[in-house]
Amino acid sequence: MQLLVVRHALAEDVEVWSRTHGDDASRPLTDEGRKKMKEGAKGLRTLVSRIDVLATSPFTRARETAQILGKALDAPNAVVVPQLAPGGRAEDVAGWLDRHRGDGERTAAIVGHEPSLGLLVSWLVAGVERPLLELKKGGACLLELGNRIAAGQGMLVWLLTGGQLRKLED
Repeated sequence: MQLLVVRHALAEDVEVWSRTHGDDASRPLTDEGRKKMKEGAKGLRTLVSRIDVLATSPFTRARETAQILGKALDAPNAVVVPQLAPGGRAEDVAGWLDRHRGDGERTAAIVGHEPSLGLLVSWLVAGVERPLLELKKGGACLLELGNRIAAGQGMLVWLLTGGQLRKLED
């Protein structure tokens, strides 16, 4: 199984949003964030041929990013996975992935937040839940998980920033 891990795109400023709206979970992408993610998703098409399952954090900015990603990669509708919300544990996300990995070669994509995604990738690749890498906004990485989704069993194939993904589209 391959796992595409994507951090949500640029969102409204957290401090400004909290003063006027209060709830961080409802903080949306900016117009610039949407535009850049659309360009980055086109770049991702050069690296990922298909997505069989698309999952997202319940937070608005992640759901909007997943929608852009899904449209660009002709993926199924995104499934909201509470374990992908900020603070979600790597083992819980791995458990969800294991239940949805299916048979044979499959590619799953997840959209979420830092530092949770970096911790998940570190746990899957190195077996430790401490930040060994950080996904930039709109950035992504691809992992090869094989048939066993467990700590230290994955392999990092590539890691790219949103800017690097947008350059692939050119």
